[in-house]
Amino acid sequence: MTQNIEKLNTVLNHVKETFVGKNDVVDLLGICLLARENAFLYGPPGTAKSAIVRTLAKAVKDGKNFEYLLTRFTEPNEIFGPFDIRKLKEGELLTNTEGMMPEASMIFLDEIFNANSAILNSLLMALNEKIFKRGKETKHLPALMFVGASNVLPEDETLNALFDRFLIRINVDYVNPDLLQQVLLAGRKLENDIETETPEILSHEIKELQNLCKTVDLRPIYEVYLNTIISLRNTGIAISDRRAVKLQNLIAASALICGRNEAIISDLWVLKHIWDTEEQIEILEGIINRTIEKDDHPKSHPQALQNKTPNPEEVMKDVKILVEKWNQGSLSFEEQNVIKDKLRYLQTRCEWIRNPEQKQYIQHEIENLWQKILQTV
Repeated sequence: MTQNIEKLNTVLNHVKETFVGKNDVVDLLGICLLARENAFLYGPPGTAKSAIVRTLAKAVKDGKNFEYLLTRFTEPNEIFGPFDIRKLKEGELLTNTEGMMPEASMIFLDEIFNANSAILNSLLMALNEKIFKRGKETKHLPALMFVGASNVLPEDETLNALFDRFLIRINVDYVNPDLLQQVLLAGRKLENDIETETPEILSHEIKELQNLCKTVDLRPIYEVYLNTIISLRNTGIAISDRRAVKLQNLIAASALICGRNEAIISDLWVLKHIWDTEEQIEILEGIINRTIEKDDHPKSHPQALQNKTPNPEEVMKDVKILVEKWNQGSLSFEEQNVIKDKLRYLQTRCEWIRNPEQKQYIQHEIENLWQKILQTV
């Protein structure tokens, strides 16, 4: 099993190298794949949502992939397949699923909230129970993972049940300006189809890992997890009993992908991505970071370490660098925008500094720089 975990991590690293600045997206997709749970990608067009999923799906060597862009007029035949004419002549109403979603191992549904009532019921059962049901037909799906995507969140209440079927919600935004040059080079390489050795993993190897994921010991974190769920509910974040049960699979997947057979506190980092609204993103970030920040286990997941409470000295250092750059003057329009973007990012990070004096001091320095910028404009 250790070999299979290494193979999966090699695949994920390949996708990260292909798509610069998307490590969090790829890691979360890897967690969902291991837990056999569904992931939702939320972000504006042009943020490589479909390309990332496609690259990951291609790495499953013997898997069948299904990708579809839904519209308001998408019919069941386009997703599940048409009725089998030969069987229809014999009086049987059966679906010819060849090459369609019910036979796929990796499934990507773009603009998922365009799903209409004609396909909604079958889609809900497929997402929740991995079963395709149409009339008298019932078929267990070989799906390893469903991924949905949209650049808007659902406003129609009838779509809430569909959104609820995606356990993890991943915010996919434009990359940090510091990484833009690397993005351009990597994108150019991808556009020109420059061949690179692509790591691979087999479907049955992933299924073996999914089964192993169920054996991960969650007892070391059970009490903290329980208290965290209660705390999140008290802040107004709705977590149903069903979701609370399923979220344990993600925690187990975080442990397994790090080569552990038992969970640790930092594995709760996955709970930062269970938001329903954009407003909840920062709330979850703050609550979960405070929960996991004291865990210094050497085998913590990289994403748990990545988003811990910011170091005030590092934030202040970055602010001073921006101040020096701005004071140099003679900056191009593009260079000014880069400084503004970085300053907004540091302003957000500053919100999570625990020490009130340090926080106030850094906020004052950031505000002074904003004043200088406004005076220049």
